[in-house]
Amino acid sequence: MDYVAALLPPVVMAVAFTCLIVTMIKSQGGANKSKEDAAVDAALARTEASGTSVSAAQKSSAHGA
Repeated sequence: MDYVAALLPPVVMAVAFTCLIVTMIKSQGGANKSKEDAAVDAALARTEASGTSVSAAQKSSAHGA
């Protein structure tokens, strides 16, 4: 029975990770796209307002371009 106790945590973590990835993929685009873009724009505006420089590469990767 020790092998069940040894295998249970990795199996639980694998199932949880798979559920997380599926949820992330399903929530991309669609009705949430504009909401996600607005959140990214707000975060970039806060970063720029605080004086921290954000490169063009970071901006484009944040927008998924």
